[in-house]
Amino acid sequence: MVRRTVIWLAAMARGRSVLLPQREARITRVGVGPAMAQKPQRGPQQGQVRVLPKAPEELTRGPLLRLGEGISKVVYASPHWVVKRERHPSEIMALIFMWKAVRRLQRFLPRRLGQGMLEKPGRPARLLRVLVQGLVLAVPRGIWFATNMGEVWRWFAKSEARGALLADEYLAGTAVLPKSVRFPPTKVQVDRWPGWLLVKQATERVEMTLEERINELARARRFDEIGEWLERFLALREAGWRRGVFSLDTHLKNYGVMDERVVLLDTGGLTNRWSDIEERLKSQHEFLSPHAGLGLEMTLRDRPDIAEWFDARWRAMVNLAAVRSRWPGAPRA
Repeated sequence: MVRRTVIWLAAMARGRSVLLPQREARITRVGVGPAMAQKPQRGPQQGQVRVLPKAPEELTRGPLLRLGEGISKVVYASPHWVVKRERHPSEIMALIFMWKAVRRLQRFLPRRLGQGMLEKPGRPARLLRVLVQGLVLAVPRGIWFATNMGEVWRWFAKSEARGALLADEYLAGTAVLPKSVRFPPTKVQVDRWPGWLLVKQATERVEMTLEERINELARARRFDEIGEWLERFLALREAGWRRGVFSLDTHLKNYGVMDERVVLLDTGGLTNRWSDIEERLKSQHEFLSPHAGLGLEMTLRDRPDIAEWFDARWRAMVNLAAVRSRWPGAPRA
C-alpha cells in the first residue's frame, strides 16, 4: 500500500518550495539490493557523464526560469540546460500531509478543485503548504516519522536515491536519458526564491514532456502522430529492460521529447529487482484499459481505434513473459 502511495504521489503531487532549501544537491548512496541473475553488460558509452572544467556559460548568464517541480525537487532552466533544487525533508513531509488531506476530502470537494490542488497548485495551495510546513517544523521529527506519513517519506526517499543510483549505473550515457554534464560547484541565479543555487550538474533540456506533446497533437487533431509517439514510448521502455532496469512509474509526465525520440526524465521509479517487476505486472488487471491508466482516456475519446490499438500493444508487450524475454539473465518462469 505504501509503495503504491509513493508512486501515485510522485506522479501527482506538485507545489513550489518556499522554506528551508538545500542549495546544493546531495547524492545519497544506498544499496540497490541483489540484482538480477546476471548484471547487464555496459555499452561503450554507458556510465559516462561528461565532465567540464566549468559550468555551461548560459547557466551563469542570467536568472534561470522555474520550469517545473515534483514532490522532491524544483527544476530551473536555461535555453538548453536544466538544474534541480532538492526539497528539504520538511517540505516533502508537508506535501505528503497535504496530499493525504486532499485525498480524504476529495469526496466533498468539486473534482476540478481537488485534482487541481494536487496537479497544478495556485497561490492558496502554496500558502497552505507553507503553513503546513511550519507545523511540521514545530513538531519533533520523531513523531512524524512514527506515523504513516513517515513511512511514506522513507519509501519515497529510498526509491528516489535508489533510482538515481540505478540510472547512473545502467543508463548514463545512453539514449534513454537526456545528456548530463558535471562541473565544479557553481553559483547560479534563479528567478524566484531562494534567488540562487549552488549546482554541480546540469541536464539537457527537453522540448516538452511526452504528455504535453500528445495533448498538443490531440488539440491539432493529429491523432496518427499520437500513435507514433506512443510507439516510441513503448520502445524506450523496452530499451530499459534490455539494460536490466524497469520503471514502475509509467506516467507520461515522467518522459520527455527531444527531436524524434522519447527520454526518461524521472528515475525515481527504476528498479532492477524481479520481485518488484512481478508485483507490478501482476497488478495490471486493476487498469481495465492501459490507455486510461496512463491518463489518455479523454485525449483519445474521439479515436477509440487508437485507444484499442495501444491497449493491444501494451498488453502484448508489457507482461511478465515479454519482459523476461528481453531481460538479461532473467530467472526462468
